[in-house]
Amino acid sequence: MQYFQALKLGQKRVASAREYLNTLTDGKAMPALALAENKDKAWIPVGEENLYAFVDESAGFILTDKSGYILALVDKTGSSKTIVQGVTKSQKEILEKAFESDNIEKFEGKVILPV
Repeated sequence: MQYFQALKLGQKRVASAREYLNTLTDGKAMPALALAENKDKAWIPVGEENLYAFVDESAGFILTDKSGYILALVDKTGSSKTIVQGVTKSQKEILEKAFESDNIEKFEGKVILPV
């Protein structure tokens, strides 16, 4: 896929994921990655699927915001499409219930965050 085609499709998927996450987080979602990493060096948009992941320092990331977790909606490869920073433990529990009721599955792999 050509770069601009992949980017445009990825941006559309990011916008959709961000819109959904904004409904749950009072408009705090930020866009993340529109293109997914791959080994073939081809341009690939992030996937359509939405999975959720909470990231903290135990996942190997050094968080500059010590107020809690980063919430990411990711595709099946772990590429984050939208993120919310500073999620507290009580907010995390509420959000997990919302994802469960919306049939959004938890992502168990390595999350790829924007640098």
